[in-house]
Amino acid sequence: MSGAVIFIKEDLNITEVQVEILVGILSIISLFGSLGGGRTSDIIGRKWTMALAAVVFQSGGLTMTLAPSYTVLMIGRFLAGIGIGFGVMISPIYIAEISPNVARGSLTTFPEIFINVGILLGYVSNYAFSGLPAHISWRIMLAVGVLPSLFIGFALFVIPESPRWLVMQNRIDEARLVLAKTNDNDKEVEERLAEIQHAAGIANSEKYEDKPVWRELLFPPPALRRMLITGLGIQCFQQISGIDATVYYSPEILEAAGIKDKSKLLGDTVAVGITKTVFILVAIILIDKLGRRPLLLISTIGMTVCLFSIGATLALFGQGPFVIALAILFVCGNVAFFSVGLGPVCWVITSEIFPLRVRAQASALGAVANRVCSGLVAMSFLSVCRAITVAGTFFLFSAISALAIVFVYMLVPETKGKSLEQIELMFQNEHGIQVSETELGDVEQLVQNKTDSMN
Repeated sequence: MSGAVIFIKEDLNITEVQVEILVGILSIISLFGSLGGGRTSDIIGRKWTMALAAVVFQSGGLTMTLAPSYTVLMIGRFLAGIGIGFGVMISPIYIAEISPNVARGSLTTFPEIFINVGILLGYVSNYAFSGLPAHISWRIMLAVGVLPSLFIGFALFVIPESPRWLVMQNRIDEARLVLAKTNDNDKEVEERLAEIQHAAGIANSEKYEDKPVWRELLFPPPALRRMLITGLGIQCFQQISGIDATVYYSPEILEAAGIKDKSKLLGDTVAVGITKTVFILVAIILIDKLGRRPLLLISTIGMTVCLFSIGATLALFGQGPFVIALAILFVCGNVAFFSVGLGPVCWVITSEIFPLRVRAQASALGAVANRVCSGLVAMSFLSVCRAITVAGTFFLFSAISALAIVFVYMLVPETKGKSLEQIELMFQNEHGIQVSETELGDVEQLVQNKTDSMN
């Protein structure tokens, strides 16, 4: 949309406010998909919720491509937002629930990888089609975005259902078969299955106490409250630190630095897409080795420096080749630090920390918080820039990013190498951050006893 909107504005003759709404409404609308996705995935399963997301998004993409007016374009954007809301909520949960402990972090970053690949391909296609007439170019730019979601239809014939959802449905044998595909040996399969059955047993017993999930989320016990503060907080900081503004409005940022030619603007934004894609690959390598907390701290510190530097560059040096070079450097630096930490790790943390009984709907709340913050930033960026300048806006983002450093240091625990059930126990600890060896030993003994009884 960052490139397409340049030509949409020219072709449909829309105002700057309408541009802000068009860009930002996707994130606002996607919160409804995320809210519905939690309950939907508990009913029909994680796998088929992903299928539903793809179908809804495709219908929205096609509607936007064929839109004869701004109104129809907004309808398509609405449908696309619902589909994205389903997708951003369910894919990290599915991957976290199906992955072995040792690789869960890197595997759960896959949605963020392909988001970055999509952004890069979007920048490339925008540049490739920028030479076409305005009324054709933006339609092709949006049309190519529909193609990747078609692959989900083929994937549904290959991917299994989440073993944890299967256990919740009392389909134990099917869950065992799925675990056998993702664990090394039968003993490990039975250990994981015993842990999941224990967690599901607690979940089911609480269901029978007539305690709806929504009520527990509204009036959470202390452990769940800590989980919600951590999960929703990290999701909000991911967006209010300004990453979507940097991605959506990178042409405007570079224009403020002095680039005027449209093709050159879109060509330079390709560098932003390449940077995001390359550094998400760095995150894959490090997340299960270095851990979640160190990556988050490195990421938020680096983003703070780069965001401040963007503001300082635009405020102190005016326009010209030197300013353009610095602006590109610091914009790419910001997305690099984001992609190596706050971007992917945010979704990993949210998919890991919640108990099985509330995981889908609590993660949906996290996705809603993310999308609301994203939409507010995207829809207000141009107006805020007019009020306090582009430089002032990035000084504001840098201050928010500095707060994110404090939040991560104080409230985000390390979850590397722990099972989802052990992470739940970690938050149930009185002090919330570290699990004692005795508690972990109790969990391991419980699992061993259940395994022995099954044998």
